Amino acid sequence: MATVQEKIDQLHEKLAKIELGGGQKRIDSQHKKGKMTARERLAKLFDEGSFTEMGQFIHHRCMNFNMQEKEIPGDGVVTGYGTVRGRLVFAYAEDFTVEGGSLGEMHAHKIAQMQEMALKMGAPVIGINDSGGARIQEGVDALSGFGRIFMNNTAASGVIPQIAVIMGPCAGGAVYSPALMDFVFMVKNTSDMFLTGPAVIKSVTAEEVTAEELGGAMTHSSISGVAHFACENEDDCIEKIKALLDFLPSNNMEEAPVVESDDDPNREDESLNSIIPDNSSMPYDMLDVIKSCVDDGNVFQVLENYALNIITCFARFDGQTVGIIANQPKFLAGCLDINASDKAARFIRFCDSFNIPVVTFVDVPGFLPGTTQEYGGIIRHGAKMLYAYCEATVPKITVVTRKAYGGAYIAMCCRQLGADMVMAWPSAEIAVMGPDGAANIIFKHDPEKEKKKQEYINEFSTPYKAAEHGQIDCVIEPKETRPRIISALAMLYSKREERPSKKHGNMPL
Repeated sequence: MATVQEKIDQLHEKLAKIELGGGQKRIDSQHKKGKMTARERLAKLFDEGSFTEMGQFIHHRCMNFNMQEKEIPGDGVVTGYGTVRGRLVFAYAEDFTVEGGSLGEMHAHKIAQMQEMALKMGAPVIGINDSGGARIQEGVDALSGFGRIFMNNTAASGVIPQIAVIMGPCAGGAVYSPALMDFVFMVKNTSDMFLTGPAVIKSVTAEEVTAEELGGAMTHSSISGVAHFACENEDDCIEKIKALLDFLPSNNMEEAPVVESDDDPNREDESLNSIIPDNSSMPYDMLDVIKSCVDDGNVFQVLENYALNIITCFARFDGQTVGIIANQPKFLAGCLDINASDKAARFIRFCDSFNIPVVTFVDVPGFLPGTTQEYGGIIRHGAKMLYAYCEATVPKITVVTRKAYGGAYIAMCCRQLGADMVMAWPSAEIAVMGPDGAANIIFKHDPEKEKKKQEYINEFSTPYKAAEHGQIDCVIEPKETRPRIISALAMLYSKREERPSKKHGNMPL
């Protein structure tokens, strides 16, 4: 009979074998591709020495195709918990060195267990995907595992932050767990996502495309909008994940994080008084406006490469985390279109779910016209943005810097969509439409059309008519924007807003 020490030695031997994953040869292959192993990634993510692994000894129970003879350490996924910059986080990392990280019944069980524990503890969950997909030998049991994971993703939505990290292949049904999560990170040149791969596409449609072109990081971060972040390498990706977590509460019962700031809350920036061109058709960079107002000029952009005509980012005002939505006049004149509406709506809903105040900077001439937009359903997509703003009960502050025309003005969180504080710069033009369009309708047959157009500009292309009617709260000097927003956030800190009881709304998807 073995002694206690022999049993302890046996434990260490078993753990060492499990930690080696698919073996040194496969680990070396992973490194040659510029990729870390699952455990190396988790070691980089978590505070040193804080990660506790769970479920190391879980083993598959598949008997098909002689699978009972196969050793699959940890069933191809590493799961556990630890701290990231001092905060509790749960995580799982698929191990490509073990059966290609393929998902079977027990692999899925380990992931689902992490999701369920994260929900109980009210802590973020991070999933690192590097997998060939479902383990074919396990058949429907593997597919059922995906179903359990998707159900947990949905249960956790709006309760705890969920972050998906694609650090290798992610194909077929596996793509839907990341798609159900709040943020998706990808690594350039080493990660890809698609429902059907290049080989299937070629056999069905004769179309030839590489995996990178079809589902690489830049494809999904700039064309499809599936990925929120495209990172240079795995180290860069992990640092960006940590930076994102710094802005987020651990769950929906916590307030948005507040940190100490050395940036004077009363700081004014004279450069803002001259940032708007005198010619209202000339562009400027709204990002310069935002950076001038927020703490230390630091912004953390979300979907930076997608729908460039609108900016979505996290930042801080006097240490208070906020979500910022802003039209970008440098692209499409800041018009709202299908992609911009989707981008903004999703971001607004995330902020509202996690008690993060929303600050909106407005310079919008309207919705982008054209058959492509109309046939693509701009009415339906634009309605998502309206719905998201109306639904949100967090503090909402709106700053109109220049154009605010028609339905797009409404969509950018006007007073009637629940804005708690609406400010405007003297350069603001708040009207049903621009002066040229208005003149062509109102003064179409008037011989003094140009003179009347100037009268329209003097009367309506200013913030003062809207101020007279109570649609905006104040007209401010641009340089005052930062202290005014900070003052409004402090006033709104205790905001509570109740809505009619319902199972859920029917958002126009």
